[in-house]
Amino acid sequence: MRKKQEKDDAKSLTLVEHLTELRKRLIYSSVVLIVSIFVSYSFSEMIVKYIIDIAPNINFVFIAPAELLLSYVKIAVISGFVVSAPFLILQIWIFVSPGLKKKEKRTIATSLFVGGIFFIAGVVFAFLVVLPIMLQFFMGFQIEEIEEMISFSSYLTFVINTLLSFGIIFELPIIMVILTRFRIISVSFIKKNRKYTILIIFIVAAILTPPEVITQILLAVPMILLFEVGVLFASIVERKEKKKKAELDDN
Repeated sequence: MRKKQEKDDAKSLTLVEHLTELRKRLIYSSVVLIVSIFVSYSFSEMIVKYIIDIAPNINFVFIAPAELLLSYVKIAVISGFVVSAPFLILQIWIFVSPGLKKKEKRTIATSLFVGGIFFIAGVVFAFLVVLPIMLQFFMGFQIEEIEEMISFSSYLTFVINTLLSFGIIFELPIIMVILTRFRIISVSFIKKNRKYTILIIFIVAAILTPPEVITQILLAVPMILLFEVGVLFASIVERKEKKKKAELDDN
Protein backbone atom coordinates (compact mmCIF):
# COMPACT_ATOMS: atom_id res chain seq x y z
CA MET A 1 0.00 0.00 0.00
CA ARG A 2 2.85 2.33 0.91
CA LYS A 3 4.70 1.60 -2.35
CA LYS A 4 1.57 2.34 -4.35
CA GLN A 5 1.21 5.67 -2.53
CA GLU A 6 4.83 6.55 -3.35
CA LYS A 7 4.25 5.77 -7.02
CA ASP A 8 1.12 7.95 -7.08
CA ASP A 9 3.06 10.79 -5.46
CA ALA A 10 5.83 10.46 -8.05
CA LYS A 11 3.30 10.61 -10.90
CA SER A 12 1.59 13.63 -9.35
CA LEU A 13 4.92 15.36 -8.98
CA THR A 14 5.75 14.69 -12.62
CA LEU A 15 2.38 16.06 -13.68
CA VAL A 16 2.90 19.17 -11.54
CA GLU A 17 6.35 19.67 -13.06
CA HIS A 18 4.89 19.40 -16.56
CA LEU A 19 2.13 21.89 -15.78
CA THR A 20 4.65 24.27 -14.22
CA GLU A 21 6.86 24.02 -17.29
CA LEU A 22 3.86 24.57 -19.57
CA ARG A 23 2.82 27.63 -17.57
CA LYS A 24 6.33 29.05 -17.83
CA ARG A 25 6.46 28.55 -21.62
CA LEU A 26 3.01 30.10 -22.06
CA ILE A 27 4.01 33.16 -20.03
CA TYR A 28 7.26 33.64 -21.97
CA SER A 29 5.47 33.18 -25.29
CA SER A 30 2.65 35.57 -24.38
CA VAL A 31 5.04 38.32 -23.27
CA VAL A 32 7.19 38.06 -26.41
CA LEU A 33 4.12 37.92 -28.67
CA ILE A 34 2.49 40.98 -27.07
CA VAL A 35 5.72 42.98 -27.24
CA SER A 36 6.18 41.96 -30.88
CA ILE A 37 2.62 43.07 -31.73
CA PHE A 38 3.09 46.48 -30.10
CA VAL A 39 6.44 47.00 -31.82
CA SER A 40 4.96 45.88 -35.14
CA TYR A 41 2.12 48.38 -34.77
CA SER A 42 4.62 51.22 -34.93
CA PHE A 43 5.64 49.96 -38.37
CA SER A 44 2.07 49.39 -39.61
CA GLU A 45 1.90 52.58 -41.66
CA MET A 46 5.15 51.72 -43.43
CA ILE A 47 3.85 48.20 -44.19
CA VAL A 48 0.56 49.66 -45.49
CA LYS A 49 2.42 51.93 -47.90
CA TYR A 50 4.57 49.01 -49.04
CA ILE A 51 1.47 46.88 -49.71
CA ILE A 52 -0.20 49.74 -51.60
CA ASP A 53 2.87 50.08 -53.84
CA ILE A 54 2.00 46.69 -55.38
CA ALA A 55 -1.06 48.33 -56.95
CA PRO A 56 -0.06 51.94 -57.75
CA ASN A 57 -3.00 52.48 -60.12
CA ILE A 58 -5.68 51.71 -57.51
CA ASN A 59 -7.15 54.39 -55.25
CA PHE A 60 -8.16 52.73 -52.00
CA VAL A 61 -10.90 53.92 -49.65
CA PHE A 62 -12.19 52.92 -46.25
CA ILE A 63 -15.95 52.62 -45.88
CA ALA A 64 -16.26 52.33 -42.09
CA PRO A 65 -14.91 54.72 -39.42
CA ALA A 66 -12.70 52.08 -37.77
CA GLU A 67 -11.74 50.18 -40.94
CA LEU A 68 -8.27 51.65 -41.39
CA LEU A 69 -7.47 51.36 -37.69
CA LEU A 70 -8.56 47.72 -37.65
CA SER A 71 -6.43 47.10 -40.72
CA TYR A 72 -3.44 48.52 -38.87
CA VAL A 73 -4.23 46.25 -35.92
CA LYS A 74 -4.55 43.21 -38.23
CA ILE A 75 -1.17 44.00 -39.78
CA ALA A 76 0.37 44.44 -36.31
CA VAL A 77 -1.01 41.11 -35.06
CA ILE A 78 0.11 39.14 -38.11
CA SER A 79 3.53 40.85 -38.12
CA GLY A 80 3.84 40.17 -34.39
CA PHE A 81 3.22 36.46 -34.96
CA VAL A 82 5.75 36.41 -37.81
CA VAL A 83 8.43 38.24 -35.81
CA SER A 84 7.94 36.14 -32.67
CA ALA A 85 7.45 32.83 -34.55
CA PRO A 86 11.05 31.57 -34.00
CA PHE A 87 10.77 32.21 -30.25
CA LEU A 88 7.29 30.65 -30.04
CA ILE A 89 8.45 27.55 -31.92
CA LEU A 90 11.49 27.33 -29.64
CA GLN A 91 9.25 27.38 -26.54
CA ILE A 92 7.07 24.61 -27.98
CA TRP A 93 10.20 22.65 -28.85
CA ILE A 94 11.65 23.02 -25.32
CA PHE A 95 8.41 21.73 -23.83
CA VAL A 96 7.84 18.84 -26.26
CA SER A 97 11.38 17.64 -27.05
CA PRO A 98 12.06 15.79 -23.74
CA GLY A 99 9.32 13.31 -24.68
CA LEU A 100 10.69 12.64 -28.15
CA LYS A 101 13.21 10.08 -29.33
CA LYS A 102 16.51 11.21 -30.84
CA LYS A 103 15.34 10.15 -34.30
CA GLU A 104 12.08 12.09 -33.96
CA LYS A 105 13.88 15.18 -32.65
CA ARG A 106 16.20 15.27 -35.66
CA THR A 107 13.32 14.81 -38.13
CA ILE A 108 11.08 17.48 -36.59
CA ALA A 109 13.91 20.00 -36.08
CA THR A 110 15.07 19.65 -39.69
CA SER A 111 11.49 19.85 -40.98
CA LEU A 112 10.81 23.04 -39.00
CA PHE A 113 13.98 24.73 -40.26
CA VAL A 114 13.60 23.75 -43.92
CA GLY A 115 9.83 24.29 -43.75
CA GLY A 116 10.39 27.85 -42.55
CA ILE A 117 12.67 28.54 -45.51
CA PHE A 118 10.15 27.13 -47.98
CA PHE A 119 7.30 29.11 -46.39
CA ILE A 120 9.26 32.37 -46.71
CA ALA A 121 10.13 31.50 -50.32
CA GLY A 122 6.42 30.97 -51.08
CA VAL A 123 5.45 34.30 -49.53
CA VAL A 124 8.18 36.18 -51.40
CA PHE A 125 7.24 34.51 -54.70
CA ALA A 126 3.57 35.42 -54.21
CA PHE A 127 4.39 39.01 -53.25
CA LEU A 128 6.82 39.73 -56.08
CA VAL A 129 5.34 37.66 -58.92
CA VAL A 130 1.81 36.41 -58.35
CA LEU A 131 0.10 39.38 -56.67
CA PRO A 132 0.98 41.98 -59.33
CA ILE A 133 -0.28 39.68 -62.11
CA MET A 134 -3.49 38.80 -60.26
CA LEU A 135 -4.23 42.46 -59.51
CA GLN A 136 -3.59 43.45 -63.11
CA PHE A 137 -5.97 40.72 -64.25
CA PHE A 138 -8.76 41.65 -61.86
CA MET A 139 -8.46 45.37 -62.55
CA GLY A 140 -8.86 44.63 -66.25
CA PHE A 141 -12.58 44.06 -65.64
CA GLN A 142 -13.75 47.67 -65.68
CA ILE A 143 -16.54 49.50 -67.46
CA GLU A 144 -17.38 53.19 -67.53
CA GLU A 145 -20.73 52.71 -65.79
CA ILE A 146 -19.11 51.23 -62.67
CA GLU A 147 -16.51 53.21 -60.77
CA GLU A 148 -13.90 51.29 -58.79
CA MET A 149 -14.05 51.85 -55.02
CA ILE A 150 -11.88 49.21 -53.38
CA SER A 151 -11.75 49.28 -49.60
CA PHE A 152 -8.32 48.81 -48.12
CA SER A 153 -9.66 46.21 -45.69
CA SER A 154 -10.83 43.89 -48.49
CA TYR A 155 -7.57 44.48 -50.37
CA LEU A 156 -5.53 43.63 -47.27
CA THR A 157 -7.52 40.42 -46.76
CA PHE A 158 -6.89 39.48 -50.40
CA VAL A 159 -3.14 40.08 -50.02
CA ILE A 160 -2.87 38.15 -46.76
CA ASN A 161 -4.85 35.16 -48.08
CA THR A 162 -2.70 35.01 -51.22
CA LEU A 163 0.58 35.19 -49.31
CA LEU A 164 -0.50 32.55 -46.79
CA SER A 165 -1.83 30.25 -49.55
CA PHE A 166 1.48 30.27 -51.40
CA GLY A 167 3.45 29.94 -48.17
CA ILE A 168 1.47 26.80 -47.29
CA ILE A 169 1.70 25.42 -50.83
CA PHE A 170 5.49 25.72 -50.71
CA GLU A 171 5.45 23.36 -47.69
CA LEU A 172 4.59 20.45 -50.04
CA PRO A 173 8.15 18.93 -50.13
CA ILE A 174 8.41 18.98 -46.33
CA ILE A 175 5.01 17.32 -45.93
CA MET A 176 6.04 14.61 -48.38
CA VAL A 177 9.30 13.99 -46.51
CA ILE A 178 7.51 13.74 -43.15
CA LEU A 179 4.93 11.32 -44.54
CA THR A 180 7.71 9.20 -46.00
CA ARG A 181 9.86 9.45 -42.87
CA PHE A 182 7.08 8.06 -40.69
CA ARG A 183 6.16 5.46 -43.33
CA ILE A 184 2.67 6.80 -43.96
CA ILE A 185 3.31 6.73 -47.72
CA SER A 186 6.14 5.31 -49.81
CA VAL A 187 8.13 6.87 -52.63
CA SER A 188 7.02 4.11 -55.00
CA PHE A 189 3.38 5.01 -54.28
CA ILE A 190 4.11 8.70 -54.97
CA LYS A 191 5.87 7.94 -58.25
CA LYS A 192 3.17 5.50 -59.32
CA ASN A 193 0.50 8.18 -58.89
CA ARG A 194 2.56 11.08 -60.26
CA LYS A 195 0.23 11.75 -63.22
CA TYR A 196 -2.81 11.96 -60.94
CA THR A 197 -0.93 14.33 -58.63
CA ILE A 198 -0.06 16.63 -61.52
CA LEU A 199 -3.70 16.60 -62.64
CA ILE A 200 -4.80 17.54 -59.10
CA ILE A 201 -2.21 20.34 -59.04
CA PHE A 202 -3.65 21.90 -62.20
CA ILE A 203 -7.18 21.58 -60.79
CA VAL A 204 -6.10 23.28 -57.54
CA ALA A 205 -4.31 26.00 -59.52
CA ALA A 206 -7.47 26.61 -61.55
CA ILE A 207 -9.55 26.91 -58.37
CA LEU A 208 -7.15 29.20 -56.49
CA THR A 209 -6.42 31.57 -59.36
CA PRO A 210 -8.51 33.70 -61.74
CA PRO A 211 -9.75 32.01 -64.95
CA GLU A 212 -6.64 33.11 -66.80
CA VAL A 213 -4.02 30.73 -68.20
CA ILE A 214 -0.88 32.68 -67.25
CA THR A 215 -1.82 32.97 -63.57
CA GLN A 216 -2.78 29.30 -63.42
CA ILE A 217 0.57 28.31 -64.90
CA LEU A 218 2.37 30.61 -62.45
CA LEU A 219 0.86 28.59 -59.62
CA ALA A 220 0.86 25.12 -61.23
CA VAL A 221 4.49 25.12 -62.41
CA PRO A 222 6.00 25.93 -58.97
CA MET A 223 3.70 23.32 -57.40
CA ILE A 224 4.91 20.68 -59.87
CA LEU A 225 8.53 21.67 -59.21
CA LEU A 226 7.89 21.50 -55.46
CA PHE A 227 6.31 18.07 -55.93
CA GLU A 228 9.40 16.84 -57.79
CA VAL A 229 11.67 18.31 -55.09
CA GLY A 230 9.53 16.49 -52.53
CA VAL A 231 9.95 13.22 -54.44
CA LEU A 232 13.73 13.75 -54.48
CA PHE A 233 13.92 14.51 -50.75
CA ALA A 234 11.59 11.64 -49.89
CA SER A 235 13.71 9.25 -52.00
CA ILE A 236 16.84 10.30 -50.12
CA VAL A 237 15.13 9.81 -46.76
CA GLU A 238 13.72 6.42 -47.73
CA ARG A 239 17.10 5.28 -49.07
CA LYS A 240 18.79 6.21 -45.81
CA GLU A 241 16.13 4.39 -43.79
CA LYS A 242 16.57 1.23 -45.85
CA LYS A 243 20.36 1.45 -45.48
CA LYS A 244 20.09 1.78 -41.69
CA LYS A 245 17.66 -1.10 -41.52
CA ALA A 246 19.97 -3.29 -43.60
CA GLU A 247 22.91 -2.46 -41.32
CA LEU A 248 20.87 -3.37 -38.23
CA ASP A 249 19.79 -6.67 -39.80
CA ASP A 250 23.42 -7.53 -40.62
CA ASN A 251 24.47 -6.84 -37.04
